[in-house]
This record gives sequence, C-alpha cells and structure tokens, in this order.
Amino acid sequence: MARDNDKRNFALRTDNGEETSVFSGGTPRQAALKAARRLDPAPSEDDADPQKLRLREKGTHKVHVYEGWAWEEEAPDDKPDWMPGDITKGNVSKQGVEHLDEI
Repeated sequence: MARDNDKRNFALRTDNGEETSVFSGGTPRQAALKAARRLDPAPSEDDADPQKLRLREKGTHKVHVYEGWAWEEEAPDDKPDWMPGDITKGNVSKQGVEHLDEI
C-alpha cells in the first residue's frame, strides 16, 4: 500500500479551465476512477455514457485526459451492514496527456 507521501493530487478541470475538485491517488488512473464515480450513474455499464475527464497534476503542467463512466450495481451478498443495497462503480480509459502553456 502506498504511503501518504506517495500520493499525488489531481485537479479536475472543466472545459473553460476552472478547477472544481481535487482527487488524490498514487497514479493518475486512481484519481480518475474516483472522479468517474462522481458522475451520474447509468442503470448498467452497457448503458453508461462516457464523459471526458481532464485531471491536472498539481505542481506540473500535465493534464491527464480520460473517458470515464459510472453505473449502479447491486452490492455483493457479503456486504457490511452499513453499505447500501446499490453501489456506484466507475471505469476510465486513458486518452492521452496534454501539456499546459501556463497554470
């Protein structure tokens, strides 16, 4: 498991360059998966509509671009008591890396 100092912060960017949320993870994909779970979930993975996620790595000019989607799924039978009956799952597909001229 990664230590806290191995975590990096990634800011979710809108189309106009505004940074609305920050997600942390050891890799850009971990942060993108967290961001994807915040999307409006579809009833199933097959019905999910991919949306573009742009995550700027804090302290750099790199923007990691992903397509992300989310869907609802029934929780497993061995779920803990506090877990709801339906859970939101997400997935991402990396599209590339962009470099900003300025931050």
